[in-house]
Amino acid sequence: MNGNQAVQNWVAEMAKLTKPDHIVWLDGSEAEKNRLIREGVSTGELHELDQQQLPGCYLHRTAVNDVARVEQLTFICTTQKSEAGPTNNWMAPAEAYARLGKIFAGAMQGRTMYVVPYLMGPPGSPFTKVGIELTDSIYVVLNMRIMTRMGKSAWDELGDSGDFVKGLHSKADLNIERRFICHFPEDNTIWSVGSGYGGNVLLGKKCFALRIASYMGRQQGWMAEHMLILGLRNPKGETAYIAAAFPSACGKTNLAMLVPPAALAGYEVFTVGDDIAWMRIGEDGRLWAMNPEAGFFGVAPGTSMKTNPNAMQTVQRNTIFTNVLHTPENTVWWEGMGVEPPSHGIDWQGRPWTPASGERGAHPNSRFTAPACQCPSISPEWENPQGVPISAIVFGGRRAKVAPLVYQSFDWDHGVFVGATMGSETTAAAAGAVGVVRRDPMAMLPFCGYNMADYFAFWLEMGKRIPNPPKIFNVNWFRTDQQGNFIWPGYGENLRVLAWILARCRGEVGAVESPIGYLPCLDDIDTTGLDISQETIATLLQVDAESWREEVEDQAAFFTKFGDRLPRQITGQYQALFRRFAF
Repeated sequence: MNGNQAVQNWVAEMAKLTKPDHIVWLDGSEAEKNRLIREGVSTGELHELDQQQLPGCYLHRTAVNDVARVEQLTFICTTQKSEAGPTNNWMAPAEAYARLGKIFAGAMQGRTMYVVPYLMGPPGSPFTKVGIELTDSIYVVLNMRIMTRMGKSAWDELGDSGDFVKGLHSKADLNIERRFICHFPEDNTIWSVGSGYGGNVLLGKKCFALRIASYMGRQQGWMAEHMLILGLRNPKGETAYIAAAFPSACGKTNLAMLVPPAALAGYEVFTVGDDIAWMRIGEDGRLWAMNPEAGFFGVAPGTSMKTNPNAMQTVQRNTIFTNVLHTPENTVWWEGMGVEPPSHGIDWQGRPWTPASGERGAHPNSRFTAPACQCPSISPEWENPQGVPISAIVFGGRRAKVAPLVYQSFDWDHGVFVGATMGSETTAAAAGAVGVVRRDPMAMLPFCGYNMADYFAFWLEMGKRIPNPPKIFNVNWFRTDQQGNFIWPGYGENLRVLAWILARCRGEVGAVESPIGYLPCLDDIDTTGLDISQETIATLLQVDAESWREEVEDQAAFFTKFGDRLPRQITGQYQALFRRFAF
């Protein structure tokens, strides 16, 4: 038991509510991990995979009704509804505590409550924050061990302070009618009940590191963003860092772990983080970023040696796989893995499976949880307590016709507008119509812990505070030809675009001004060793006025939901864009 009185009082209060049979205070030791794994295997919560082929790896299956984040059951609980804004679900704090309290009441009877102390960020960093999660799930405990710095270091960092994020989780009865993920930013509290799926129950991740942290950051003057962080070293030996935000299905993790193409010798990419960036203004006037996580919680399907060899090498040991196919060789398989499927296996629902069954072996949202330190491309700076200095912020989305391959914003305020209007077109893999634009500002729509109009205002305010702000860019790897084929090869070749971005940040190349921002000169995208013509590059960089007329109208419709709360600078940027096209 920890001696911190605030922690003891809170744990006692939550135990009185949930009534566990036992309370176990965790220290993060290897002996503790091994004991929990043995217990998880004995109860069937975990399945031990072949330890010769996949040492330290285990398989877990969630309930069939519990396979993804439930945005419709995720709430921001602030005193004023207007604080949550039009893009969040809102519930009054008193109502949420009462409603969820009834579900939590006695939910841990017959179970153990695990007290999970953890750090978001490395020990001793000015970025780092402490959280404590109470859970009745061994799966959650073992995942939190990978995704955070869990155990004694968190107790040491906290000391006697009462400043920690309080997270309460119980699987309860896994009834979707009694499933809620509620955030109380005014109380530094998260309550999650009725789910066992990682995105809903690993409370350090999206719940703390984005929803609570974005609210906290606005109060304290720093940014919590849904961004990868990568370092790119050029042949001259210069390393610069990029933070980039993409909606789902846009290759975010692949970009974070990019392998340079063989034709561009001398370049090297370093992974600092694949999902979340906390950013502060440094003493040198630049924006510095840190990855608060210690692991990767990645989507398995589509991950292969072609799309992401670094991720594939990362998950070969000490990894928890969730909802993938279990093979006869006691290993795992998923669609898009780049290897032939087994002749038979056990699918993500625990049913017999063959390739002829017509069913997916792995769930489309099946996952791997793996330690970041195992990634071959991990940056030597990834745990630097000061973070890394950001030269460029990149926004991106999946657009077939509208957005060019890359462009630079005119200035910070224009860059905020570019981020505020970013979105992606739905694909055949998504339910509903194909090609519909879904706006996802800064890729934060599901993760912003307060009114998104105020979030835009905070970005604008940060631009005034940063003496030497990063330059802001937009990329689009997904432009298609008339037959619907991708024009740009993508994957490792995206390095060519990143190299231009950083050359712009260093002032080494010029640009062509367009109504939407600065475009590359045709000769400034390095196509060495790439079978692509200047005409194709010109097509990739084309800005079609008619396509943009429709885009601008759609932007205006999106902004109306924020009413008078929308910052006047955003309205001004929209009007300026309209004038530049002379619509």
